[in-house]
Amino acid sequence: MTTRSDVRGDGTLQDVRRPREPGGDDGPPAADGPGGDGEADAGPVIRRPRRRHRVLRWSAATLAVLILGTAGAGYLYYRHLNSNIEKDELNLGDSKVAEPTPNAAGQTPLNILLIGSDARDTKENQELGGARETFGSTPLADVQMLVHLSADRSNMSVISMPRDTLVEIPKCTDPDDGKVYPASNGRTMVNQSLGHGGPGCTVATWEQLTGIHIDHFMMVDFAGVVSMADAIGGVPVCVDANIHSRDSQGHGSGLKLTKGTHAVKGEQALQWLRTRYGFEDGSDLARAKAQHMYMTSMVRELRENATLSNPNKLRKLAEKATEALTVDPGLDTVTKLYDLSAELRKVKPERITMTTMPNRYVGARVEPTEDAEKLFRLVREDIALDGKDAQDKKRPTATASAEPAAADDEIAVQVRNGTRTDTRAAVAGRANTVAELLVDEGFTRAVADNGTSLSEDRTVVRYPSADLEGDAQAVAKALGIPASSVERTTNVSGVTLVVGADWREGTAYRAPEDDEDDKTPASADALNGADEEACMRVDPAFTWS
Repeated sequence: MTTRSDVRGDGTLQDVRRPREPGGDDGPPAADGPGGDGEADAGPVIRRPRRRHRVLRWSAATLAVLILGTAGAGYLYYRHLNSNIEKDELNLGDSKVAEPTPNAAGQTPLNILLIGSDARDTKENQELGGARETFGSTPLADVQMLVHLSADRSNMSVISMPRDTLVEIPKCTDPDDGKVYPASNGRTMVNQSLGHGGPGCTVATWEQLTGIHIDHFMMVDFAGVVSMADAIGGVPVCVDANIHSRDSQGHGSGLKLTKGTHAVKGEQALQWLRTRYGFEDGSDLARAKAQHMYMTSMVRELRENATLSNPNKLRKLAEKATEALTVDPGLDTVTKLYDLSAELRKVKPERITMTTMPNRYVGARVEPTEDAEKLFRLVREDIALDGKDAQDKKRPTATASAEPAAADDEIAVQVRNGTRTDTRAAVAGRANTVAELLVDEGFTRAVADNGTSLSEDRTVVRYPSADLEGDAQAVAKALGIPASSVERTTNVSGVTLVVGADWREGTAYRAPEDDEDDKTPASADALNGADEEACMRVDPAFTWS
């Protein structure tokens, strides 16, 4: 087990939409609360370092995995690198999400959570932007991205989560000292999960929120990332105009490029991934888009240059990569990392889809939207986010993959009328009719809620927490509602059936024939890994001639 100060530092997960006030990620250092923006926060104020260079955590993890894979047969030579790799427990929560059911070929998906912490506990990390007073600060999760590798290894999906996302952190136990961190009292920012015992609590938080089983995590420390970027010879990126990320008050990453495509590396790569001032509207959403462009371009570069011809350079690169990693026991050797890289490299760039979790504001913070739950469901059901799954891959009706927690006659179900559309009024009494159908099916605690007229295109069964998933599936199965319409969301307090516009009449539900519900929400801002035409739009206020 590692010593916490060796592998974790302070960091925050970026909000990918809200413009920051001066003194943000690419501004001068300043002390503030967990959100990192000098904003009021419901939680305790924690003094921490500014978020310098931490946007690179994901790229370092990707490099660490993919580059180790380039070693080919020579990877055995690097077994001594195993001692460089730190490890920690996978899941520190009390409950775990069950592994997915294998497909017809016996294959299961692979889900890896990439975590970035703003570690400042070494000289190298301090030089990347830390301050003396932040040494040993309470750790905050910086970047959090879930990588989903499909069961058949044909496609890969990535979901990043805004750092200010409000979630319920479960009870976690620190494996080093046995300290028990109670579950959060209500919702708090997801970036605080890392300080509740380690990366295993961040994993537990993700599983509780998404219902997705996580197989591994990789947490990255950033010393040596510049050398790693240099070793692959640079990553091509594009801007549609000259850019200098520096305002009149000195805020900005310092990135300075001419219009066109450039292979950035070293400090320039760091600047690209940190830049907010100068890209599009200056929001974190624009910065996230730039990061996604960099990541997909990097993957293409690594695939096109599958080996590094200089053994000395490769050895140095592998040293830096392994020194940067903290992983769960399932990835704690070079051999295991090599095997993982071999799996990841099966996916062609055109089948990689990068997304950001759809969210909406709650004051100064954000929360997942219904689109976010849809995104999570697509991953749970191993539906490709690029929409290129085989046409004969049809999802079945609900089959209760999770066991109900109660008998049918003990499951409380609230039925709501969602048949209203933009052009048609709600069907009167529809909630009562469907509630009676459920009672006839044995769900005697089903009741109609006629207080609100909703608008839902499709009939849906919603539930708020993992312990009610089986109950919700049982309700759906009883009425012939497909599994795709069973959703987890915190917007309901119990199992809730919303009768949609697709069931305005009759007593037998017929699911629509189209596959519209399998499409990635537009609000996820998806980027395809093969898109070589992507180019960042430069804010005219940050251009030069």
